[in-house]
Amino acid sequence: MNAPRVDLSPAALLEPEWERLLLLAYCLMQTRQGHALADEDLQQLARLKTLVDTLRAPDGAWTQVLGNAGTDAPAASGPEFDVLAAVAAPEFEPRLGGAFQQLQTNAGGNASPYPSRALLQELLALDAGRAHLLSDALAPQGLPRRQRLVRIEQEGAYQPLLPEPALLARLAGRDWTPPPPPGAELVPLQAGWDDLVLPPDRRAMLHEYLLWVRHRATVVDRWGGASVGGPVALFSGPSGTGKTLAASVVANCLGHWPLYRVDLGRVVSKYVGETEENLNRLFEAAHGRPMVLQFDEADALFAKRGEVKEARDRYANMEVSHLLSRIETHQGPCILTTNLRRQLDSAFTRRLQVVIEFPRPDITARAALWQRLLPPRAPREPGVDPAWLAECAALTGGQIRNAALHAAYLAAGADTPIGLPHVALGVWRELSKDGREVARTELGALAPYLPEEMARA
Repeated sequence: MNAPRVDLSPAALLEPEWERLLLLAYCLMQTRQGHALADEDLQQLARLKTLVDTLRAPDGAWTQVLGNAGTDAPAASGPEFDVLAAVAAPEFEPRLGGAFQQLQTNAGGNASPYPSRALLQELLALDAGRAHLLSDALAPQGLPRRQRLVRIEQEGAYQPLLPEPALLARLAGRDWTPPPPPGAELVPLQAGWDDLVLPPDRRAMLHEYLLWVRHRATVVDRWGGASVGGPVALFSGPSGTGKTLAASVVANCLGHWPLYRVDLGRVVSKYVGETEENLNRLFEAAHGRPMVLQFDEADALFAKRGEVKEARDRYANMEVSHLLSRIETHQGPCILTTNLRRQLDSAFTRRLQVVIEFPRPDITARAALWQRLLPPRAPREPGVDPAWLAECAALTGGQIRNAALHAAYLAAGADTPIGLPHVALGVWRELSKDGREVARTELGALAPYLPEEMARA
């Protein structure tokens, strides 16, 4: 009988890293006391080094931790791997926390269970000529800090290097969502390609936008292409046509990155200079983190410029320029959405990498949406046919979702299968949301199923 399969966390798979660090710590203690290293210890170090090299290979366990699978992002360097392993090790192998604490106390450094740069230099036996390798690995542009995996609270060779929550969560095999940047909120939407009903050419443009994110290292770093930041995309189209859904698909395709919607009402301030400060805090918090930023109602900020009639107009133009500058220099995907593309300044749209128009769904798309958005396990009366419903009213995807759910709740309240009267009332309620008077004829062939007490045309 086969033993049950056990899914190991990345931390468990990286045990050779912890064992190597424990042996290095022991060897350092021995050398500090003037003892020669035993041959068997040196042989064990060599064996562990071979195992560690396997873990650090492109298809090794560290790829899962760093989230580099399926991308052309450059691999971490040897010193960067050493930093990540040593900083995280005390959390998964308590004996290392004690060993680091003892080694650093004896050397007159900090008494932290987390290693300092000075301790790592000793552990790895780096002489003065190679000490810069650690400094480079711990620089702001190095992978540990660029990806927000290691934190340095105070500069100095003897200050502790601390693991960020993202690193510990990844090593434990848990999902981790970073806190929202100031002025943004998490969009709790998990969507895939099957949830998206778009014409083939628009789906192709979404795939092309993903290429800008995934292959930046090849085009910019290896091929010498211009670095333009972002990438920045504009999703335009009427409400309910799937712009936020598409943004969620993009975020999920990038490895289940969180999608954050930026609330411009919390960012833009009437006080001079405060908007720029809010934007700086937003982008500094998002820097180096795997996330997608979505800015709604781009037309409100990037509309065609009018003439400057007063000082406030001049400051408003400065705020827009500052936001555009920060978006363009931010190394991470930004998605702007608008319902009013015609009002956007053409000079602004030329600076975007991808512009995708989200059309109102045609009859084929509406049929697919009705089929997908009516609760799949709900009982239906035979006449509730998605293809027929698509012919009745030209709704957007968002309107179909709301009408389908409204019909489902009406049926659940009556303890009956979903019928055409439920759907007709759901569509009627959806069409009435904008406050205008709705004629029964707008329901098309569904009109006879609307309850008599509803308004007549």
